[in-house]
Amino acid sequence: MVGTTAGPERVQARYGRAIERRDGRDFPYYDGDPLPLSILQWVAVIAACAVGFLVLSFTPAADNVQSLVPRFLFAAIPLAVFIVFTRRHWSRIFQRTTGRDVLTMVLFAIANIVVSFAMGILVKYVFGANANGATDGVHGAAEITAFYLGTAIQLFGEELFSILPFLAVMSFCFRGGMSRNRAVLVAWLVTAVWFGAAHLPTYDWNFAQALLVIGVARLVLTLAYIRTKNIAVSTGAHIINDWVLFTSTILTTGALL
Repeated sequence: MVGTTAGPERVQARYGRAIERRDGRDFPYYDGDPLPLSILQWVAVIAACAVGFLVLSFTPAADNVQSLVPRFLFAAIPLAVFIVFTRRHWSRIFQRTTGRDVLTMVLFAIANIVVSFAMGILVKYVFGANANGATDGVHGAAEITAFYLGTAIQLFGEELFSILPFLAVMSFCFRGGMSRNRAVLVAWLVTAVWFGAAHLPTYDWNFAQALLVIGVARLVLTLAYIRTKNIAVSTGAHIINDWVLFTSTILTTGALL
C-alpha cells in the first residue's frame, strides 16, 4: 500500500498501483468529497436499486422490444434518486474515458470471461448448473437489435445496482471507523454477494452458481471501477463480456438466419 494525496485534505492509505492507478483519483462521497450523503440518503439509494430490480424482474414483456421499458427503468430509477441527493455532483461516478480506459475495459472483460468460465466448470462439476435463457426467443433483425440495445441499458443498470451500493457500504464502514482500504474491501465483497443473490431467480435458485460464478464475476467487474473510479469502464467491460457470450450463443443457435 502507498500513501496518495488526492486533495489538500484527502490523505488516505491506498492500495498499490497493481490495484489502483496513481492518477490522484479517489472514490467520491465516502469522506465528504465532493459532498457527504447521510445514512438515510444512502439507504434510499440502495432501496431505489432494489425497486429498479423489481421493476425489471416483474414488468410483463412479451419480447425484447417491450423489455426496453423495464430495462430503461432499471437504470433510470436508482440514477434519478442518486441525482436528487448528489445534485450536480452525480457525475463523479464517471471520469473522462480515454483510450487507456477502453483498453482496460477489454482486459477486464477478457479476465472476467476466463474467471467465469473456470468457476463455471468447477461449479457445474460439483454442484450442477442451469442455463441462462437470456437469448431465448431472439430471432430476426428487430428482436436482435432490441436485444443488444436493451442489454446495454440493462448492463449499465447492473453497474449502478452494484457500484452505488459499493459506495454506500464503503461510506458506512468508513464512518464506522474502518480505514479507507478496509472499507473498500468490505464493500467489494458485500456487493459481490448482493449482485450474485440478485441472479438467483435467473439460475433457478442455484446458490452455488449465483454466488460463486456470478459473485466472483462481479468481483472482477467491480475491480475495474476500483482501479479507474469510472463506472463507464466497468460498464464497458460488462457489456463486452456479456455481448461476446450472447453473440456466441445467438450464432450457434442460428438466430441470425
